[in-house]
Amino acid sequence: MDFSFTEEQTLLRNTVERFVLDNYEFETRRQMTATEEGRNPANWAQLAELGILAAPFSEDHGGLGYGATETMVVMEELGKGLVVDPYFPSIVLGGGLLRHGGGAIADEVIPQVAMGEDILAFAYAEPKGRFNLADLETTAKADGGDYVINGHKAVVIGAPFATKLLVSTRTSGGVRDADGVTVFVVDAKADGVSIRSYPTVDGLRAGEVYFENVKVPANNIVGELDNGLPLIEQVADEAIAALSAEATGAMKVLTDATVEYSKTRVQFGQAIGKFQVLQHRMADMFMAHEQSTSMTYMVTMKLDEDAKTRGMAASAAKVQIGKAGREVGQSAVQIHGGMGMTDELNVGHYFKRLTMIDAQFGNVDYHLKRYATLSKS
Repeated sequence: MDFSFTEEQTLLRNTVERFVLDNYEFETRRQMTATEEGRNPANWAQLAELGILAAPFSEDHGGLGYGATETMVVMEELGKGLVVDPYFPSIVLGGGLLRHGGGAIADEVIPQVAMGEDILAFAYAEPKGRFNLADLETTAKADGGDYVINGHKAVVIGAPFATKLLVSTRTSGGVRDADGVTVFVVDAKADGVSIRSYPTVDGLRAGEVYFENVKVPANNIVGELDNGLPLIEQVADEAIAALSAEATGAMKVLTDATVEYSKTRVQFGQAIGKFQVLQHRMADMFMAHEQSTSMTYMVTMKLDEDAKTRGMAASAAKVQIGKAGREVGQSAVQIHGGMGMTDELNVGHYFKRLTMIDAQFGNVDYHLKRYATLSKS
């Protein structure tokens, strides 16, 4: 099987790589994340101008018609720079829901997202929900031609920047029922919406989002009424593939930085890279990265398969990424010694991001169980 990239995909990679090199030198990123907003809006405008935001959307919506492989390429390069711009929450998550859900609301919102004028955030997690996407206490009750939403969404990545929120709600059934889940588009500044923003440990921005009698038109439903869970699960699996690509980018930087450091750090009269035990550790880091890359390719190629095959691939990739991220991150910090944990060195920042990726959409333990469950179904 040929795993080489097309000329167009290589050009896309080079474009994103140049964006990262120009805007995400480590010290620049460090200063950026320390500001009140936590990002530079000019970077988002540049991504829109380069066409990166429009990449996964159809040409009918003003996009470029790219697919999962191109998203993988973009996310890997963003991972190398620890990019904090909300590409993942807005384009991969929010954009994915709209692309697959379709309808008039998608036709209205997607062109604005592709141009960078609207930023999306997906409010799906709840304080008691753990990793169960159907565990929803946020309700949407019919009120004439509208719906009224009440509830609380936790750790909504990108919420402080969002102009529109995609919200998973329960429109019927019990709290954990697979049926009765509906996704709505909600204006982030609508009456009754409040967002408590905060920085996350990896330098991103998230928010606790509260809905108090928020009225939303029925036309703002994404996908099907009461049958939104399959849509959410599809986008979650695509998100896992994208996060896997981002993680491989971060692992690549950590591995290369550790090898380079081992050539210059002298102990007992010689470079520490000559110590066999450290050579073995770095060889393990290299192999963990290579295996993660292979798993990322695998899950990306299976995103168009049936739900069971897609889900098993996503869980397998998440397990590999979680284990490899921990191994690469810990080894990088330990080989760098005490300075590996300092805020002034990029190593600890990459480790933090890999740790957060492990927790998004289910950790290693969760996906081991999910894989086993799907394999028996």
